[in-house]
Amino acid sequence: MCGQVAKNAAPHRKHDATTTYLLMNAFLCICALTHSAKLHEFTAELSIIRKQVVAWLHSQNMMQPKAPLARLALEDGTVFHGTGFGAVDSGTVAEGEVVFNTAMCGYQEALSDPSYSGQILTMTATQIGNYGVTEQDIESAKPQVKACVLRELARTPSNHRAQSDLSSWLAKFGIPGIAGIDTRALVRQLRTQGALRGVVAIGDSPSDDELVRRAKNIPGMTGQNLAACVSPSTRGAFTEDLGAWSMRSAKAPGKKWVVVSLDCGAKRNIYRNLVDRGCEVVTLPHDATPADIRAIAPHGLFISNGPGDPAAVETVVGTLREIAGEIPTFGICLGHQLLALSMGASTWKLKFGHRGSNQPVRNVLTGRVEITSQNHGFCVDEKSLRASGGEPTHVHLNDGTLAGFRHLYKPIFCVQYHPEASPGPHDSTYLFDCFIEIMCSRSAVTAEIMERHQSAAARAAAAVVV
Repeated sequence: MCGQVAKNAAPHRKHDATTTYLLMNAFLCICALTHSAKLHEFTAELSIIRKQVVAWLHSQNMMQPKAPLARLALEDGTVFHGTGFGAVDSGTVAEGEVVFNTAMCGYQEALSDPSYSGQILTMTATQIGNYGVTEQDIESAKPQVKACVLRELARTPSNHRAQSDLSSWLAKFGIPGIAGIDTRALVRQLRTQGALRGVVAIGDSPSDDELVRRAKNIPGMTGQNLAACVSPSTRGAFTEDLGAWSMRSAKAPGKKWVVVSLDCGAKRNIYRNLVDRGCEVVTLPHDATPADIRAIAPHGLFISNGPGDPAAVETVVGTLREIAGEIPTFGICLGHQLLALSMGASTWKLKFGHRGSNQPVRNVLTGRVEITSQNHGFCVDEKSLRASGGEPTHVHLNDGTLAGFRHLYKPIFCVQYHPEASPGPHDSTYLFDCFIEIMCSRSAVTAEIMERHQSAAARAAAAVVV
């Protein structure tokens, strides 16, 4: 009997074996409180079975060791105590701006988004890690955050596509995390005071006071050119399309559009959307010159998302001042801010930013509302944009901030949010189709163009749901 139980236990999933172990412990406690001779005979045999199960759990690395102490210290003196995951070597410390994301899922895409470079990311969903990590779903070569903050880390991922659990993936790249803290209290603090500088430390050293002192000395996000840290150093090409995830009924026929991307930390899914529409994507470092771009003779110019203060990315602003509009130009997130700066507008830092996959935006040209994915801490000043010849096309409905604009007579348009989603809804994918059209016409984007492609995208999405 004992051998048969051990034999059958081997193929069990981790949580099944652990559950068996816990149930046996409970049964042994019940037996200890009884005086039945038969029960006591069975108890001895059950104890042997328990030892075999425990040995097997250890052999499969399924007995969870006690999680180490982890702390999150904020510049205002608040210190949260929790348990560590990811890179948990004692003495591991990560410093950055503490921000939060309100998405219910998509943690692996968020953690690997280069726009989070230099930041400690808090996920507001109560349990993270449920479906593990899949290489196909990450948005860059590695996690980009400084550290990760969770309410609860799922112990065992449950997804047939999972290739790793979240903690192991972060540990592979030396990224620490802290779980078991009251993320509701933390987010309330960030919403009230604004994004705060913070430190995540594994272990009980240094002291809480020392961690707070270190948090106060972290450079603020304003003035930091982090795009230079995540931009590629050489020219490249991106050839992967959306594959099975595409909502398009057929591949784009006809002409191949050459699109040059000034890569300030682009997400892979942006490029997948362009390739899916028949584009040949050539990536250049953020500091590529107008001559570098003209040498490729592209049909379109794309300015990517990225981290940090847009006003500090002076090289790109200077390049765009010379070449944007000469080639049909589209920008996303940081690209939106850089295009505004190149036209003479100004930017400012939001209190706690827009980060999540449930942000409402209205297209003022079509009147339609889009639920969007966003990740940014800076914003374009609308008044200065209008004075510079730009016209707002999108507005954020939560706070009325600018979410997109177009040039009135040049083929330049951009949005502050992420139409490629990943994660998030697909309401805004029509913007890629607008980009294709202005590459063809080499004229400014119009309300009619946006309405046509937005309506087509809505019909396609409805057909998929049906």
